[in-house]
Amino acid sequence: MPTNSILISTYNWPQALDLCLKSVLHQSVLPDEIVIADDGSRGETGDLVDRFMAESPVPVKHVWQPDEGFQLSRIRNKGIAAASGEYVIQIDGDLILHRHFVKDHLNFAHKGHFTTGSRVLLSPQTTEALFKANCIDIKKHSVDDRNFLNGIHLPFASVHKLISRRYKNKGKHKYYVKGCNMAFWKQDLLKVNGYNEAFLGWGREDSEIAIRLINAGIRKQFLKFGGISYHLYHKEASRELEERNIRMMQDAVDQKITWAEKGITEHM
Repeated sequence: MPTNSILISTYNWPQALDLCLKSVLHQSVLPDEIVIADDGSRGETGDLVDRFMAESPVPVKHVWQPDEGFQLSRIRNKGIAAASGEYVIQIDGDLILHRHFVKDHLNFAHKGHFTTGSRVLLSPQTTEALFKANCIDIKKHSVDDRNFLNGIHLPFASVHKLISRRYKNKGKHKYYVKGCNMAFWKQDLLKVNGYNEAFLGWGREDSEIAIRLINAGIRKQFLKFGGISYHLYHKEASRELEERNIRMMQDAVDQKITWAEKGITEHM
């Protein structure tokens, strides 16, 4: 297995991050490193991370930047730059991970490919119950969750291989990814200069990096029935800049762009 870093992006939701970190330490295969990419959270998150660093058997890095609006691409680039692993498993800090999440991703890591996975959308009721109990036992507290088929775990490499390069990989789904559940070889991220920091506000930065990776000859594979994540319920972020981001994403398709003009080299 490659050396690996799990990259967790977060912003001002320590209650969710706490459950996320609990699920990371509950993994059947622990990551080699945890990198918390913090887009300007206030002190409560920092206090949580300090406590976690003192208790974690896994090395932890806390990468922080000032709060200057939604700057997910920039903080992810900073986190990737700080990561020491050959393989970067990227999640958001509002996920609870299946016990074999890291193991599944590492078993699925193939040179020349990047990976996207899916998620189960937890209901407000399930989310509230998990917070109240301060636990990560999804089955015990699950009520009216969505996309429940995404929670089926089949630990068979043959199944994953059969589906991986066919599922949501053609036509309108060619560039479909979920930024909250992705994995990359770090050298491939450097090849395209990481995330495009021209993306501001919510949306499409994950699709755009997928487009540039594909344009650069890195193939997408979909991890289905493995690498399972559970998304804690919250209200949707503002999408006021989404149209602008969609235009930049389409430019990457039309112009066959591979390199982000403002990307990870800003932080190396």
